[in-house]
Amino acid sequence: MRRAKIAPLIALGRERHNLSWQDRFAKAPPAPDNPTPLKAMAHRLATPEGRQLYALRKQTPEPVFGIIKSVMGFRQFSLRGLENVKGEWNLVTMAWNLKRMFALTPA
Repeated sequence: MRRAKIAPLIALGRERHNLSWQDRFAKAPPAPDNPTPLKAMAHRLATPEGRQLYALRKQTPEPVFGIIKSVMGFRQFSLRGLENVKGEWNLVTMAWNLKRMFALTPA
């Protein structure tokens, strides 16, 4: 990750939805000395910048997966094997993209 200069933001567990105002505006805790990857992730998510970046997941990929699951009814793959699953996922995402293009096309 360091060589690729990627700083992942992965949830460490379930979070409460409504933080108190004290928690929301609290200063970030000091960075730990020689942190493990898990502790470094926890610190990154505790900073205001990390919380702001992590919050972007709500508007980018996650709604698409929710729509694919609930609206399109795709909950599990019907085929077995990596190549077959890739093909099935390509069909699902193509259907999502067509549905989205149709919805965004002016009447």
